[in-house]
Amino acid sequence: MQLQEWVQEFVDLGHPIASRIRVVEQEDADGRDTGLVVVEFAHGGGSVSLEPRGYDDPLWQADLTGGDDDLLLSPSALAGLAAELVVAGNLCAFLQWKSLEWDRASGRHTAGGATHGSE
Repeated sequence: MQLQEWVQEFVDLGHPIASRIRVVEQEDADGRDTGLVVVEFAHGGGSVSLEPRGYDDPLWQADLTGGDDDLLLSPSALAGLAAELVVAGNLCAFLQWKSLEWDRASGRHTAGGATHGSE
């Protein structure tokens, strides 16, 4: 799976990762795999889901989720959570870069954004 390889490449680059990162299969309404990466935070609970905006869209977005309750953190736990958010943001940017790189190399889209065959 391409997405798993990209996540592993990010990890192998030596980013300090305290969170649990996992690739989850996710399908759109038409049954196409759209890709989903979940980063579960070690500090403070909660997670962030990273995913393309839609099928065949190289641009990514993040959905930050937490618990229903207020969260009290020590200064060190807050700093740890902030560091995990930075890594999640870097991973999201990395996945978008890899998607754009793959999209350009595939030749499936023209410079104007039209898909070959729909022009």
